[in-house]
Amino acid sequence: MLFLDNQVTAAVLTMRDVVQALEESYRDLATGLGICRPRTDLRLPIDDRRVYQWGTMEGASARTGYAALRMKSDVLIEQGDAGSRTQEKYCVRPGRFCGLVLLLDTRTGEPLAMLNDGLLQHLRVGADSAIGARFAAREDSRVLGMLGSGGMAHSHVEAFLSVRPLERVQVYSPTRAHRDRFAAEVRERYGLDAVAVDGPRAVYDGADIVAGCTDSVGDVVRGRHLRPGTHVTCIGGRPDVEATGRFDVWLRLGNATVPEAAPGSETGGATEDEYVVYRARPDAPVWERHQHGKGPRRPPRDARVVCLDDVLSGSASAREDDQQVTFSERGNIQGAQFHAVAAIVYERARERGLGHVIPREWLLQDIRD
Repeated sequence: MLFLDNQVTAAVLTMRDVVQALEESYRDLATGLGICRPRTDLRLPIDDRRVYQWGTMEGASARTGYAALRMKSDVLIEQGDAGSRTQEKYCVRPGRFCGLVLLLDTRTGEPLAMLNDGLLQHLRVGADSAIGARFAAREDSRVLGMLGSGGMAHSHVEAFLSVRPLERVQVYSPTRAHRDRFAAEVRERYGLDAVAVDGPRAVYDGADIVAGCTDSVGDVVRGRHLRPGTHVTCIGGRPDVEATGRFDVWLRLGNATVPEAAPGSETGGATEDEYVVYRARPDAPVWERHQHGKGPRRPPRDARVVCLDDVLSGSASAREDDQQVTFSERGNIQGAQFHAVAAIVYERARERGLGHVIPREWLLQDIRD
């Protein structure tokens, strides 16, 4: 078994690899070769400000023979006013994080690798937005409006460039030094006309694609600023009510597998929500401080929803004309992502002799479980 850190992932995996792997994994889901469940979070109060969260998601493919479990251990704190509320997280101490992916062979049951999830996380989220833009953004999209300037924003620029010939990026985030640095790095790395703007309203001016990439827990994308023909993605936070009302098409990349025991029953786990949350001590005062996860993360009932598998089969289109405002989101299929991308990292790391070896026998036992 191999332990593969973020440096190994950076050495062997590209954004184009991830976009292709996720599209193939989503095809597996649509044809029944793949399975996954929604992300599940267990949340427990620590004190009057902090919450502990254990999050997991998992999936597998009969085509590839890989399964994976992604697990996260976080302490969560929310801070700021209602209009600018953000979620901070850490493990052990601020600035340190614990997210791991366990990769397994479905033909033998063998544990193959344990991977840090940090870089995989940025790449897979950016790739989802790229897939959405490939099918729902106008082909002549040249201007990207970016709300946020952190790591996810960087991965999104790279991801969108893999599917659209961007020429300009206009970015806003609350801290001027951060947005200035982001614009400078995008200019240097990609040769794009990248500018830091002075307010969120300016992000929308002339933008063909608007991407919300923040750690906000509230409204991020404002519908009143969207112009006809815009494509929207939003990770962290959400579009406001006016924005969701303006979306002509809502492209959903997929839905988690329905459990055999209770097909069609939300109580059996067949939910459209992005994640399922369980809370200890639901009456604890700390929950009033934590807004993340409150309310459904699913398309409105009156939205025109198009699923990616219908687009891939040619039976539906995510954009019918250049005036439509489109939105794309993953759905609840995070579990189908990690086995697809972790398998690439594992196979290439083995070929190149990378990673730290963990004796397989340490993980096996002679007592039946």
